[in-house]
Amino acid sequence: MSSAVIDVPSQSIAVPGVVGSGLRVPLITGGTANYANLDHAASAPCLSAVRDAVDELLPYYASVHRGAGFASQVSTRVYEGARQVLLDFTGARQGDEVVFTRNTTDALNLLASAVPRGTSVVVFDTAHHAALLPWRNVRRIPAPETPADAVAALDAALAECPEGPRLAVLTGACNVTGELWPVAELARVARRRGVRTALDAAQLAPHRPIRLAELDVDYAALSGHKLYAPFGAGALIGRADWLNAAEPHLAGGGATRVVNERAVSWTTGPERHEAGSPNTVGVHALATACRTFATRWEGVVGHESSLLSHLRTGLAEIPGLRELSLFGAGHDRVGVVSFTIDGQDPGLIAAALSAEHAIGVRDGLFCAHLGTKNLLARAGADAERALRVSIGLGTATEHVDRLIAALKSLVNDGPLASYRQVEGRWEPVDDQRPLPPFLP
Repeated sequence: MSSAVIDVPSQSIAVPGVVGSGLRVPLITGGTANYANLDHAASAPCLSAVRDAVDELLPYYASVHRGAGFASQVSTRVYEGARQVLLDFTGARQGDEVVFTRNTTDALNLLASAVPRGTSVVVFDTAHHAALLPWRNVRRIPAPETPADAVAALDAALAECPEGPRLAVLTGACNVTGELWPVAELARVARRRGVRTALDAAQLAPHRPIRLAELDVDYAALSGHKLYAPFGAGALIGRADWLNAAEPHLAGGGATRVVNERAVSWTTGPERHEAGSPNTVGVHALATACRTFATRWEGVVGHESSLLSHLRTGLAEIPGLRELSLFGAGHDRVGVVSFTIDGQDPGLIAAALSAEHAIGVRDGLFCAHLGTKNLLARAGADAERALRVSIGLGTATEHVDRLIAALKSLVNDGPLASYRQVEGRWEPVDDQRPLPPFLP
């Protein structure tokens, strides 16, 4: 089955630079080390190009839309121009709209409030909470074992939905395992049954190009902070009719056409759901990241694929390590790997990697509790949580090598320092590491 994306076009192989690539952090054992950020799936560092673009805009920053001043006109042009950038980045259809939001969670909650009354929603229970939880009248499909099972399960679930408006919520790339879902095939099943589709593209957008028109997906949601633009902006991209017919996501200035003593007339278009002063800087950052990725896909995908192969080869050498997988070890995926190690507490391992080796990973259920618990059971793990390693543009081969060496050391010899649990989280007993000077 095909993946969620089209082939990567041939472009410059240069990998975009990120802010903080030379960051050094203190160790609990003394001294400092270069920080190995292996938590890109949670939030990615800022692209250098994004930082430069934000610095360039800030002197001109002003309120958008109705300001007469020159800076206001510049800011308005920046903000409105970003919509076309997002449409191009996602390969949207003619007539699709871009509503700027805070993040993917905000975007999908907006869509949940905009679907017609009585809409039946179908979603796999492996979905991230942002895609799993906002819906009313929802049917959850259990985790499939193969892409073909996923297509068949969606078809069966849609067949059981009552007549009326229906929506299938799809995932582009699993935020727990990185595996790509068969989006095109799922969307085809939905279209055949007259059902609209919404794509959670948060974990997919920073790793592979997306073409909504070719996938035949109606809506997509994504986040700037996962696209190396961590300035608080995201977007919902898709068909206008449901959005224009819905009550505004927020009531306030900018969403109104006329207000008088008797009634309020709301505008149509994206502004209907963007009440209040918008995050112009964040939107500019997001658009800049999209422009950057659009010309660098070959380098981005090649960099990640090489590191991911190196990472998984190294992890396979660690005794007792169980990699979580939805569709099998050989399935196509982005740079995310979750695992457990027999007899080891994931939270303690994560704390020791940070304190003793300057490595940032994540432990837990990754805002996908139902899916992660299912995957842990499938893997026969003895832990109730997992470790997640996620690579990206800020990752170097040395970071992966250091992680593998550190995991082997922790498994064989245990941590060097003493740790305790505080409110459910492990931390060093006597942590004297100095904080950055900008913190009080």
